[in-house]
Amino acid sequence: MKKASFLTVAVFGSLLLGGVALAQEKKTIAVSIPAADHGWTAGVVYHATAAAKEINAAFPNVNVVVKTSPSASAQVSAIEDLSANKQMDALVILPHSSEELTSPVKAIKDNGSFVTVVDRGLTDPTIQDLYVAGDNIAVGATTGKFLVDKLGGKGNLVVLRGIPTVIDDERIKGFQDAIKDSGLKVLDIQYANWNSDEAFKLMQDYLAKYPHIDAVWANDDDMLLGVLEAINQSGRKEIKFALGGNGMKEIIEKVMANDPVTPIETPYPPSMIKTAIYMTAAQFVGQAPVRGTVKLDAPLITADNAKEYYFPESPF
Repeated sequence: MKKASFLTVAVFGSLLLGGVALAQEKKTIAVSIPAADHGWTAGVVYHATAAAKEINAAFPNVNVVVKTSPSASAQVSAIEDLSANKQMDALVILPHSSEELTSPVKAIKDNGSFVTVVDRGLTDPTIQDLYVAGDNIAVGATTGKFLVDKLGGKGNLVVLRGIPTVIDDERIKGFQDAIKDSGLKVLDIQYANWNSDEAFKLMQDYLAKYPHIDAVWANDDDMLLGVLEAINQSGRKEIKFALGGNGMKEIIEKVMANDPVTPIETPYPPSMIKTAIYMTAAQFVGQAPVRGTVKLDAPLITADNAKEYYFPESPF
């Protein structure tokens, strides 16, 4: 998260320095993101709105428009409307789902727009000019390695998936690769759609179905909140670890307090959307084209370094 903040400052600084080179023709950057349906996306909306306000104020010839959508189909309609109603020089998109948004975004790319994809990648990565995301394989691998070590390579696990996206696939792959040569056994793995309520119900099902569970990987902190509530209500005592991911401040607080069940975390900051918008603006304002992939690290957060990742004023 510190790296993301530094990168954002560096990019914005380059924009200010490059402002003299700004073309006189007004450029429109459309930002399409999911609505705030859980904590992480609330953070995305917060940071996207802040970036639009800052860039619009600093550069009168750049217009950043932010649109939120409650579903994949609504997001498809939103970007089609944006494309039809005005010239879209660039699209910054965090897709609701990878598969449904790939073709609509390709159509916008084929019309000549610069495309920046954030977090949930498209099924065809050749469409994007710029990709900004966390290291989802590392999020899964870091957690998996921790469990192998702390459980002595033996035990029964249950896993919760997010929604069908590239990043969820990557997290699961990282986790499975990290535990594959150990004696850890995944009893069950199902989708809970990065939703606390759905995770609560799924964890209740797991608890009813499996008499002994050593650890739970919830994949995401919103889902972890539901998992922890289900465990607490059940009274089950054998579960040694319940872990998530993304760096939610409530979970960082548990790590800082040396919580025995949730002693570690991995970061995945929603502020990456702000970095992506700044870098897309630099495509028009700066001195050189912006292309490629920016991938943020996912180091292990423990009680020793948790304060570095704790932002109490953040919405996430």
